[in-house]
Amino acid sequence: MDGTLIDSTPGVLKAWSTFAADYGLTNGAEIAHKSHGCRLYDTLKEWCQINDEGKLQSEIVRLEDEVIEGGPVVLPGALDLIHQLEAGRATGSPSYGWTIVTSATNIYTPKALSRCGIHLPPAGPLTSNDKCGVDPTKCVVVEDAPSGIKSGHAAGAQTLAVCTSHTRAALLDSGCNPDHIVNDLTKVSARWVEAKVEVTIDESE
Repeated sequence: MDGTLIDSTPGVLKAWSTFAADYGLTNGAEIAHKSHGCRLYDTLKEWCQINDEGKLQSEIVRLEDEVIEGGPVVLPGALDLIHQLEAGRATGSPSYGWTIVTSATNIYTPKALSRCGIHLPPAGPLTSNDKCGVDPTKCVVVEDAPSGIKSGHAAGAQTLAVCTSHTRAALLDSGCNPDHIVNDLTKVSARWVEAKVEVTIDESE
């Protein structure tokens, strides 16, 4: 979600600056960069050494609230692509065509998307433990983080990398081996053909 549909970088940097000060850390910006695409639960345990479950949950909410205050924005091409996918449902397709799989909480996700003018699909956001009921080999996973691209491969899906949080060179050098790579979602379009989604990808730089 973050880095593919929306960009909350300013809010994330501000939040980690606050948390670095609170926990006696000097590398808030570094943590923000290294933890992109990782679960906040794991990141707080690793960097802030929080092991109490109740404290972890409350700090997750506090950090996410700071990110929201930073004002996430929609990324180029995201709304157009979502509208193209939603158009298929309007013509009677039994499938919705897309979903969001995120490690963000179910409190943060709708707030962040709403601020960017994105409405959740009927099923709502899914976590990495959820199943969307679709054969993964017939899915395209859109990701900006090497860890997410690797997860997409592990699930058996095609992967599409967007160069939003990482440069093209950094993504290719990471060893995540995306099937496709684009600058952003303005290079991707979708249309419904006989209840199936046809995706066009322009990989030119």
